[in-house]
Amino acid sequence: MTSEERFAKLEARIEQLVAENAALRARVAELEEKLGQNSSNSGKPPSSDPPSAPSSSKSGSGKSRGGQPGHAPKKRNWLPRERVTKLTEQHPSVCACCGGGDLMRAKVDPRRHQHIDMPTPVLDVHEIRMHAGDCNACGARTWAGLPKGTPPHMLGPNISAFIALLIAFRVSRRDVQTILADVFDLPVSLGALSEHESLISKALEPSYDEVVEHARTRRVKHLDGSNWHLAGQLRGLWTIATALVSVFFIVPDGTTETVAKLVDSVRGFLITDRGSQFSFWAMERRQICWAHLIRKWVAYSEKTDPRAKSLGEHLMLFTQLMFQHWHDFRERRITRVELAQNMVMVEIAILGLLENGAALGIRGVSGSCKDVLAHREALFTFVRVAGIEPTNNNAERALRPFVIWRKTSYGSQSERGCRFSERLMTAAQTLRKQKRSLFEFLVEVCSGPRRGHATPSLLPATR
Repeated sequence: MTSEERFAKLEARIEQLVAENAALRARVAELEEKLGQNSSNSGKPPSSDPPSAPSSSKSGSGKSRGGQPGHAPKKRNWLPRERVTKLTEQHPSVCACCGGGDLMRAKVDPRRHQHIDMPTPVLDVHEIRMHAGDCNACGARTWAGLPKGTPPHMLGPNISAFIALLIAFRVSRRDVQTILADVFDLPVSLGALSEHESLISKALEPSYDEVVEHARTRRVKHLDGSNWHLAGQLRGLWTIATALVSVFFIVPDGTTETVAKLVDSVRGFLITDRGSQFSFWAMERRQICWAHLIRKWVAYSEKTDPRAKSLGEHLMLFTQLMFQHWHDFRERRITRVELAQNMVMVEIAILGLLENGAALGIRGVSGSCKDVLAHREALFTFVRVAGIEPTNNNAERALRPFVIWRKTSYGSQSERGCRFSERLMTAAQTLRKQKRSLFEFLVEVCSGPRRGHATPSLLPATR
């Protein structure tokens, strides 16, 4: 082999190594970027953040903890007189100053102190003895049945509602067993708990169906999804959230066809993220969640490429200005006309930055800028349409307890369990939104079929 051939071979090898080095550097950069992802710069939930992740909470203001000077005082609320079960009147017997015993009653309201406790739980056990009778004519034996209106199962409406309440607050079935045994000295098997879940689920069905129809017909709907597990298999968990209700669905997947069936018909406005499964909804009647976009801007600003860093920082700056205008409008410091006027230059600036970012050719940045621009008609719907918010926080907040439940329970083991989960959590989150008692509602639900009453509604009386 001549020296020229050896030189050419070495040169080809060097070029190969340089190319491999460049590819490895790019791969390392990609992996480092993924390693640095957390809930503040990606779609990851806060529960996935490692201890080393930066806190997503706001930085300290420098003020001391607790109430600040000038804040409205918050005092303990006294329970009303009709809830007082024992009243004791205390009068002074001697003067605290001179020790004299000649005191007359002062014409001032007494000071109050309420000492609150709960009675020792005592079960109301109704035992029914059904006797048998032998017929003198034919010799047949006949057994008496249950009195009319008596349910055939063991647990009454109050304790059934209490069990459902515990499960709604994500207490495991085995812990429910322990609580019933410790507090009520009541042993209940897992099979009995499963049976009562089925009964409660069936009782909740009419209320659930009513609120589903209500959510689907609202003018403004928030839609968000996550994962669920059915016997270890992946399923879709979705919510439709409105001003009054939060409805949950456990479905086979998160495809466009499945999601379109959830909302039933295309009417009103939809607030979502940029997921491709929402393509069935007209872009001009959508609002893209800016909370998701903020996380994207943060991700840009944390890249090593100075162009991406600058782009992310400028997008964050104008997004903060946008939210300042929105908060001014929400707090009624400006009118909607003034909001639209203030947003003109902000919209131009944000769209211009995205167009510049799309033209930079930066991996992981330019492509996402193009995708955001493809949704430009849905970026600022909240400015021109009343009742639209710039974020999908309504749905995300509703979904969070359900996601936590999934992490601790590993989902459901049957379709029946899925129906129970979606109906119970729909009731829990809807009533929480309306500031109504979940326990009182569940007691009414569990009592209704036994007493021939109509199923209670999850919708407020005046709507």
